[in-house]
Amino acid sequence: MSFQMSIDTQESQLVMKPKGELDIYNTPKFKDQAVLAYDRNSKDILIDGENLEYVDSTGLGGFIYLLNYVQEKGNVVGMKNIKPNIRKLFTITKLDEVFRFEEEENEQR
Repeated sequence: MSFQMSIDTQESQLVMKPKGELDIYNTPKFKDQAVLAYDRNSKDILIDGENLEYVDSTGLGGFIYLLNYVQEKGNVVGMKNIKPNIRKLFTITKLDEVFRFEEEENEQR
């Protein structure tokens, strides 16, 4: 599956909407696009995973890379609309304690 990402610059944050699979093949593209957008407009980042279908360990590494990159400048990375199968990876690896998740009102843990 291909990978695409749209980035919306809002007043207080950058909203990144990855689409497809974030795996060993697509993670470099994700990192490049995310860092370029952040360098152009250094704000907090919100990753909207509504259209993100799959993440492997390389993809998790890409999220960690981005988090470390923006934390150096005092910003944070938040997540929302993360599918249960992907959210489980964050829980297993305890990365759910590192990233800020915006829970949906109707979501139950």
